[in-house]
Amino acid sequence: MNAPAIVAVAFGVALVATPVLARVARAIGVVDQPGPLKIHDAAVPYLGGVAVFVAVAGPLAAHRPALLVPMALALLLGLADDVSGVAPRNRLAAEIMIGAVAGSIAPVPGSLGGIVTAALVIGLINAVNLLDGLDGLAGGVALASAAGFAVIGGAARSPALALAAALGGFLVYNRPPARIYLGDAGAYLIGTALALLAALAITDPGGVGGWAAIPLLVALPVFDTGVAIARRVRARRPVFGGDRSHVYDQLIDRGRTRVETVLVLVAAQAVLAAGAAIVVQLDAIGAIALGTLTAIALVAVATIGGFISPKKTS
Repeated sequence: MNAPAIVAVAFGVALVATPVLARVARAIGVVDQPGPLKIHDAAVPYLGGVAVFVAVAGPLAAHRPALLVPMALALLLGLADDVSGVAPRNRLAAEIMIGAVAGSIAPVPGSLGGIVTAALVIGLINAVNLLDGLDGLAGGVALASAAGFAVIGGAARSPALALAAALGGFLVYNRPPARIYLGDAGAYLIGTALALLAALAITDPGGVGGWAAIPLLVALPVFDTGVAIARRVRARRPVFGGDRSHVYDQLIDRGRTRVETVLVLVAAQAVLAAGAAIVVQLDAIGAIALGTLTAIALVAVATIGGFISPKKTS
């Protein structure tokens, strides 16, 4: 299956499957009810993650079928969390198992390659889940990341194209105001998929540039998670406790609309992904320098911009 076919199939299937699964979710009661940390006033169906999985399944089966195994496991874990909830300890154990499976399928180079892939899976599952707080945000940021992986090319190109196209079809219905959500199933699926793409990208381009590009390609989810942890530590609050002070929440508090916030953050991830495409072309010194400067810039944004300052009312 060539690149245009991958994009057409994944986008088309997502475009058809997403509204169907929204109706299924309503019929069986798998919906997100309004709550104190929620932005919606009425129940919104989940199962958007199932639509994304169905959309990528065909192209991946033709190119890298083994990747579907950890992705399916992540989807099932998320579905269990959406339907009845999973205790944090059990969820972490399941994430470790999914990471181990992913590490056996797509280890990065080196003697600890499987462990590195597993760590990427666990980290990105949680980072994407934390980012999924506004209509179209997690899906839009992940689309920008997947597009970056596709541009870098190599072994990650075909699965990245499939993921980007599937998310594009899903976002037709998830854009504000969302008619369906990813749910935990979708967030866990996307986090796992991005981790697998990272492992494949490191394996194929290789060298320092390949390693330096990965943080840029997943920068927004990691940045938001880092800000959340730093803020909670400074406030002496539970690191894993929920609140309404994520980066996107703070942008809204500063006067941006929800749509503007989503567009700003998706655009930021797109710029960072473009930077990653440049990094992989540089020699070791240039790649390290640009990667380090980007990290310093993000830390400066978090600190000087006041994003890690605890909110007394949150």
